[in-house]
Amino acid sequence: MSIYLIRHGQTAGNAERRLQTPDVPLDEAGFEQARRLGSRLRDHGIVQVVSSDYARAHQTAAAVVEATGAPHDVDPLLRERNFGELRGRLWDDIGPDLFTEQFEPPGGESWQAFRQRGREAWASILVRAGALGEEEHIAIVTHGMLYRVLFSQHIFAASGEEAPAPGNTALSIIDPAPPHEVSLLACTAHLD
Repeated sequence: MSIYLIRHGQTAGNAERRLQTPDVPLDEAGFEQARRLGSRLRDHGIVQVVSSDYARAHQTAAAVVEATGAPHDVDPLLRERNFGELRGRLWDDIGPDLFTEQFEPPGGESWQAFRQRGREAWASILVRAGALGEEEHIAIVTHGMLYRVLFSQHIFAASGEEAPAPGNTALSIIDPAPPHEVSLLACTAHLD
């Protein structure tokens, strides 16, 4: 069994470098990326798809479900970091400290709370993966910042490797058993 960790497809907000609200959908390019990802995963033994409940992750997951026939579940633990009152604003309008651990968005989620949610999300993913058979795999569709937190806290924690900056629909394949070996890292070959 393997965990297929996926970042959602492109949105207009990604292209504009904007902090997004939960309801932001995939744009035309994002739907095409998701379709290509689904085609790539068609015969990979995906038996369960779990995504954030945000529109862009849900829509990306739907393409994987369509291609694989796997059931889909949502998990709010897989959401992007909540930037509170800053949602909808451009990154450049907020300043360079936006993604540092010290930055506390007004009305949003502190870095400490976000990392704690990442720990809870990882624990939930491992429980789901543990219920699968040897040749069965789970696809997890989430967001860029949570993707990086999962890598830095759980997958690369012991090695000190740098967490990837995943592109839209980036795919990583991870062994759920410690030390969580990675057989594919943030790959977007399906977009070539």
